[in-house]
Amino acid sequence: MSDNSYRHILKYTGVFGSVQGLNVLISLVRNKCVALLLGPSGMGLVSLLNTAMQFISQATNLGIATSAVRHVSELFNAGEEERLMHYIKVVRAWCMIAALLGVLLCFVAAPLLDLMSFSWGNHTLHFFLLAPAVGMLAITGGETAILKATRRLRSLAVVQIWTMVASLLVTIPLYYFFGETAIVPVITLMAFASMLLILLYSYRFYPLRLQGVWNVLGEGIPMVKLGVAFILAGVVGSASEMLIRSYLNVHGGLDDVGLYNAAYMMVVTYAGMVFSALDSDYFPRLSATNHHIAASNGIVNRQLEMSLLMVAPMLVAFIICLPVLIPLLFSSEFVSIVPMTQLAAMSMYLKVLTLPVAYLTLARGRSKSYLFLETVYFVFFVVAVLFCYERWGLYGMGIALVAAHLFDLLMIHFYAHFVFSYRLSFPVIRYSLVQVGLGVLAFGVTWIKEPLTYWVSGSILFVASLAFSLRLIRRKV
Repeated sequence: MSDNSYRHILKYTGVFGSVQGLNVLISLVRNKCVALLLGPSGMGLVSLLNTAMQFISQATNLGIATSAVRHVSELFNAGEEERLMHYIKVVRAWCMIAALLGVLLCFVAAPLLDLMSFSWGNHTLHFFLLAPAVGMLAITGGETAILKATRRLRSLAVVQIWTMVASLLVTIPLYYFFGETAIVPVITLMAFASMLLILLYSYRFYPLRLQGVWNVLGEGIPMVKLGVAFILAGVVGSASEMLIRSYLNVHGGLDDVGLYNAAYMMVVTYAGMVFSALDSDYFPRLSATNHHIAASNGIVNRQLEMSLLMVAPMLVAFIICLPVLIPLLFSSEFVSIVPMTQLAAMSMYLKVLTLPVAYLTLARGRSKSYLFLETVYFVFFVVAVLFCYERWGLYGMGIALVAAHLFDLLMIHFYAHFVFSYRLSFPVIRYSLVQVGLGVLAFGVTWIKEPLTYWVSGSILFVASLAFSLRLIRRKV
């Protein structure tokens, strides 16, 4: 099977999609329990602390989780085993430095993070105690990049499954017995479990070699230089999320933060059943052919076709079933976010048509361009969120998400067309018109108040979208 065939794309999208599907099922239990045990305000606090941790992690991880994939993937494809093992040692050395930087910055920045995130109380200790988790994230990111670049995709999928199981076993008992005081320990324990699992698999394939590790740091300078742009872009993204949640906390309260986070998590997690394969399988394949324009364009278009055909029917079902899913996944307190989440789901059609093209910039190593595009997007996103929230409340957040993703789609495609000579294929255009059209109709159905008409109309649109996708997927595979 060719690594870039439709069959390969379907297989590994299915593998990682199934893993993400299992994540959704586990989340069904975990989020329901967390929502009942902590309520919207508790979930808001979890969101704020997680966002702060990601912000520190992004600021100090040296971009290794992304830049290492490109370098290691090229060596793996060349079949140079000894050079590959040597460069893995380089990656691990820089990961240790990144972990130390993360821990130190978290200690130093704790008072500032408290000032930025809360308008009441003193939560400096919470941020201070997140330092070990930040360090562990750096190690996990490097080992994950190694498994991706060397195509150890089955092992990566297994690690993700065990991490989800661990999250369920750790989260519920601690929140049940200790409530909100268990939030920081849960975050730390989950970071440790994730790191331990990835190390067990990564070291099995590529044993740890510590001899002379500090002497090879200079060889990783090009990787780190490329990673600087990823750091800055990650900082911009995490800072944007932090700013949005802090703004909601100050102007709307922790309840609004929790409600927004629940809606955002629902949309991203559900569509992530397809998107998870992009980072794990598609990016390493695209990186290996980054010097061949025609080959890269073919890979991008095939990925676009399969991703759209697979995610579109799920989005129709998701939009229609949200009035049932929200109370099931969370509690009756979260019913108010149903209209916002249904609208926000429309942004995933735009995202699936943007992400595969956006990876071209990463695969070509255009770090400055990547940073510029990401910064412009997040500035637009923050402005749109603040503007729409002021006028339409939480529903306006859904409007902002759609507007931001539409802006991102136009910007990324325009850039790729003129810089990389990328051309959108006719099949992608045709499939988009049909599937996005069905998605718009599904969103229109959400305005129907009569239950029987609502469910019948929604079911017809889902069957139509599913039949269209299955017929084309079967023909291609």
